[in-house]
Amino acid sequence: MAEWWRGAVVYQIYPRSFQDSNGDGIGDLVGITRRLEHVARLGADAIWISPVFPSPMADMGYDVSDYRGIEPLFGTLADFDALLARAHDLGLRVILDQVLSHSSDRHPWFADSRTRGARADWYVWADARADGTPPNNWLSVFGGPAWEWDAGRRQYYLHNFLPSQPDLNLHNPAAQDAVLEVLRFWLDRGVDGFRLDTVNYYLHDPALRNNPPAPGGLAKVNTYDMQDHRYDKTRPENLALIARIRALTDAYPDRCLIGEVGEVAGRALPVMAAYTKGKKHLHMAYSFDLLGEDYTPAHFRETVEGFLAAAPDGWPYWSFSNHDVVRAATRWAGNGADPELVAKQALALLLSLPGTIGLYQGEELGQTETELAYEELTDPLGLRFWPEVKGRDGCRTPMVWDTAPQAGFSTARPWLPVKPPQALRNVVAAEAQPASVLHHARAVLALRRASPALQLGATRFLDLPAPILGFTRSKADTSLTCLFNLSPVARRLAVPTPGTLIAPSQGAEQLGSELLLSANAWAWQRH
Repeated sequence: MAEWWRGAVVYQIYPRSFQDSNGDGIGDLVGITRRLEHVARLGADAIWISPVFPSPMADMGYDVSDYRGIEPLFGTLADFDALLARAHDLGLRVILDQVLSHSSDRHPWFADSRTRGARADWYVWADARADGTPPNNWLSVFGGPAWEWDAGRRQYYLHNFLPSQPDLNLHNPAAQDAVLEVLRFWLDRGVDGFRLDTVNYYLHDPALRNNPPAPGGLAKVNTYDMQDHRYDKTRPENLALIARIRALTDAYPDRCLIGEVGEVAGRALPVMAAYTKGKKHLHMAYSFDLLGEDYTPAHFRETVEGFLAAAPDGWPYWSFSNHDVVRAATRWAGNGADPELVAKQALALLLSLPGTIGLYQGEELGQTETELAYEELTDPLGLRFWPEVKGRDGCRTPMVWDTAPQAGFSTARPWLPVKPPQALRNVVAAEAQPASVLHHARAVLALRRASPALQLGATRFLDLPAPILGFTRSKADTSLTCLFNLSPVARRLAVPTPGTLIAPSQGAEQLGSELLLSANAWAWQRH
């Protein structure tokens, strides 16, 4: 089916934490294959698998040492092929994470580059300044300078992330050709698309100009946030490379590209718009705009309307949780008296938005962030900036399946702990509770799947008093009004043209020309 991705729901799987099949405490491909029926029954259209390539795991797989293989911790290429076949049998597309802005320093390409071999210019190298300091003031996301001195080559190399993650020089046509061939390898294998990690980091300013200070000065935890990253990322040359990636992808039927835009608030939406404009760039992109603390009608409206206005022919990808942020069920729990009700409402809201929707594993259970001690951490961000920044491990703890030891994830001690608050929210327990978040998630996914208006319809926001968020989704002769009371206090809302409340609305009651919305209620009205 052409453009299957429009309006689809993509379920993100973090492989280390989904299902361990061999008792080593780390999730793997065979484990994912075993659990795919859960995803299919949920009603998702596709899965996105975080990186499974060979890696030293300095950044948990986002430091790739071989783009065409499978990390032995996760299995083999044969295991991947079996996963792909099973997913397709269940009607699930498979989207593979690709990390093309940087590799591991263990990659053979980098080993050759640092000795000035045939790939001498495949990475970003620069001479030291006269006093031995780095060539400019660029900083790393993980703290400190973005430059590392290489004693053998007598130059600095650029790393936007860890020093063990050198940045590829994608101004080099040969390096571009090489990453395109990587994508071709997986497309030929049958994957249905790619999630492109840090897609706005691909190219840098060749003149290596200094970044100016960020507005707001020095009151930040991470020095990275003290700069306006004008020259080390989001360069206009990125679009030409993205166009090459799109042209390759378009040579294969029914494939798609999702880009992760790492930018600050106010700048991300225009980048999303530019990167999805027309038919020569990404099919869709997402930013971190809806992955923060703000749970207000104004924020949701400004973000979605902002994208739709900036990219009328673009396509967004919205998610509320992923492997990089505090889980939504914890982040937004304070917006209601009942955290589980807030988790349900967030799912209802997310699955009503225009665009393609991303669900992170466990979100369908209302899973919460795991509280970890410093000695339990693995994430470089947490290890460096603790306790002000606790890192990303709290959202990466294992999926909980049943009441067995380690919640059915593994027979061994897992790489991150399964703690009692998370183990309580397991799949088996949720199945036995008709009012669980899991049953609610399935019901809302079924509503979206059955509604062309929710999948593909036009969106118009309503001028309603806070804390009520409302918008219509319309396609052909079908129109739905989507209403959400984003507060723990009941509200009455005048409805000029009452519609019919449809399931799975909750906490809404039609009273003549008024609609009563209880605490954290959500409602869909058919007109």
